[in-house]
Amino acid sequence: MNRLNTLSGLLVAAALAVPAISMAQDDRHDDRRTEQSVHGAGPAHAWHKGDRLPDSYRDNKYVVNDWQSRHLRQPPAGYHWVNVNGDYVLAAVATGVIADLLLNK
Repeated sequence: MNRLNTLSGLLVAAALAVPAISMAQDDRHDDRRTEQSVHGAGPAHAWHKGDRLPDSYRDNKYVVNDWQSRHLRQPPAGYHWVNVNGDYVLAAVATGVIADLLLNK
């Protein structure tokens, strides 16, 4: 009976500790999110993921075809890398929506 009480107590303590641990992890500060909201790509550093690349930068002269030599990952089908003032933007070919950024700091 004593073992059963001890085991029950341990189970209750564990059940109470799990939510507290997960809540503590939710309070962590994500520096990347803060940095992204301040520094973006483009001439004014104002472009972020989800934004649409302006039409003037969707011209072929900005498209990066030699992504391997620039140490960029292969763009997925339907995307290409665009070089804007040393920043690399992964944008959808059809819409210009920015999927990823590699900033030149």
